[in-house]
Amino acid sequence: MEKKRIKKSRYITGFDGIRSLAVIGVIFYHLIPTSMQGGYLGVPVFFVISGYLITDLLRQEWQQNGKIQIKDFYIRRIKRLYPAMLVLLILSSAYITLFQRNLLNNLRGIVTSSLLYVNNWWQINHGMSYFDRFGGESPFTHLWSLALEGQHYLVWPIIFVLLMKFVKRKNKIFAIISIGALLSAIWMGILYSPDVDPTRVYYGTDTRIFSVWIGSAMAFIWPSMQLKSQIPAQAKRVLNASGMLSLLVLIVSFIYLSAQQTFVYYGGMYLISIVSAVLVAVTAHPGASLNRLMTNRLFTYIGKRSYGIYLYQFPVMIFYEAKVKNIADHSWMHVLIELFLILFMSELSYQLVEKPMRYFNFRKLCIKVKEWLALPLKNARKITGIVCALVTVIALVGITTAPSNQVDAAQEKFQKDIAKNKEAAEQTKNQQDKVELGENAEEIMATYGVTKEQLQTAYNTEITAFGDSVMLGATIDLKQVFPQAVVDADVGRQLYQAAEMLKSLREQGLLKDKVILALGTNGTATEAQFDGIMQTIGERQVYLVNVHVPTQRWQNEVNDLFNRMAEKYDNITLIDWYGESVNHEEWFREDSVHPDENGLTAYVSLIAKAVLN
Repeated sequence: MEKKRIKKSRYITGFDGIRSLAVIGVIFYHLIPTSMQGGYLGVPVFFVISGYLITDLLRQEWQQNGKIQIKDFYIRRIKRLYPAMLVLLILSSAYITLFQRNLLNNLRGIVTSSLLYVNNWWQINHGMSYFDRFGGESPFTHLWSLALEGQHYLVWPIIFVLLMKFVKRKNKIFAIISIGALLSAIWMGILYSPDVDPTRVYYGTDTRIFSVWIGSAMAFIWPSMQLKSQIPAQAKRVLNASGMLSLLVLIVSFIYLSAQQTFVYYGGMYLISIVSAVLVAVTAHPGASLNRLMTNRLFTYIGKRSYGIYLYQFPVMIFYEAKVKNIADHSWMHVLIELFLILFMSELSYQLVEKPMRYFNFRKLCIKVKEWLALPLKNARKITGIVCALVTVIALVGITTAPSNQVDAAQEKFQKDIAKNKEAAEQTKNQQDKVELGENAEEIMATYGVTKEQLQTAYNTEITAFGDSVMLGATIDLKQVFPQAVVDADVGRQLYQAAEMLKSLREQGLLKDKVILALGTNGTATEAQFDGIMQTIGERQVYLVNVHVPTQRWQNEVNDLFNRMAEKYDNITLIDWYGESVNHEEWFREDSVHPDENGLTAYVSLIAKAVLN
């Protein structure tokens, strides 16, 4: 066991409780997003704790020794974080190589960027989206946050030493770091655009480091070893009230503060980091009661394994949900199964990797290897080592042979179809002359199941079709029946984005009296957000198409929302695409969501009959 480098230090047990709340928020944000809309805020909570603890320990080391052993700092961080992540990358890469080869694409870049702690910038540069819940989620998406922390660990001890040598005064250092944090938060607000996917500002070190720095700044004015356990009763009441209020604010934010709200990027996440800092400060104070409240066996268990839980959440969810095609059915059962698998893997990681590696003497690695080689073949340790080596070789084969930016034949065809329909959709926004029935009228009638009178009506009907990639893929088919249609659709479009986009169409005179809404493929929304859509549309007739997304847990939630909205608004006609298609797997591409040629015919036919009847 390594020698304790700081003679006098405190282990603050309540921090395990805060870690537990943070990791629970993150996990449930992915497993039950509609019930834990703000669970992603667990990440800034982690950042604040990390910033505080690391800086507090550095201050103790500086106070005790008058210097910082920067090399030893790096070694400690690597031993604490690197082995578990390395094992995760090996296991996941081996699994992908053997069982889910569609995820091999860009695997080498993902693994390399993760090992070098630059994964957040790699994802940004490759156009990855943290918020696209349908467009090819990766089992390594969450490693962006570890990259940000790794970058901070690389430079922070050097910055710390410079501040201690040249600034010296703790209040001035606190002010400098706090100003830096504020500038980072302001930069997030400057770069954020409500009409653009926020992944750039969500992932960027420059736009997210403020959470870590808030914790770091606090360590200079709230050092854990200099806080007194005996304080006046009034001070204790103030501390306890502040701690309980911050805990309540965090819990409410975890439940209600959606990542789609502009407030989050215009200072909201900064304020949440401040609230987290208050919770950390009160928990750290031995004179307050919050440390005892946040300390119990369950929180201690989860908190100590929070790193492993965070590591294995995405691989478990992505690998499991790829094998379960009807995740929307029995959603809670699948949530419990995935939760069990995440906890199981994190326990293995904690017991077999994190604890042993934290105290492992790497100087004796060669001796350990020689001892292992000398073991008999039937020895359990020898067999375990051989299995581990085999898994590592499989992972390395997958990593080294993985293609970069490869598109298979099916994906290429889908992309070409989407591009054609995108071009057709853009053309619909230009003023179009009315057309008469042509020689192909009989073919159109037969294909889409409409009468001649209905087709004549359709040719004279002005409608606006607004939707996501499913509607976009149907543009050319829809134009066959409704030549006057204006189509505005895009890949990855979310329900919560619709109100502002519809306002733009209305201002351009492109929002017709009949509106087809085909959204919900990429995630759900709240009733309030849907009310905003209807407020923009006004008294126009709305044809609301529900969704067929059996591979995603929000399918039933979206359809339930649409059912309620159809009852709430007299001008909504519900089009039951789910009911029409649920027993027709042959209508869909491999993703079970986007219709193929036959599915598009059925999709447009259903819409046409609803609009024309």
